[in-house]
Amino acid sequence: MTYIIAEPCVDVLDRSCVDVCPVDCIYEAPDHKMLLISPEECIDCAACEPVCPVVAIFAEEDTPSEWDKFIDLNYEYFGQSRD
Repeated sequence: MTYIIAEPCVDVLDRSCVDVCPVDCIYEAPDHKMLLISPEECIDCAACEPVCPVVAIFAEEDTPSEWDKFIDLNYEYFGQSRD
């Protein structure tokens, strides 16, 4: 499992999540105008979730269905698939 950043982050890029991430697995994705979490690097600590001011970060299995495409985006951006 990993954490996912979804649509509310688009055009916000607050970076509070980056500041608290103990493994630096959150990256700016300029082509998508948002931040994304590397699924391979994420240690599932959940430190990022409560500091997000726009409620854009979810545990993968808790991602709202309307933002399901962001699960794939988070994986594909880092050259992975969500198998």
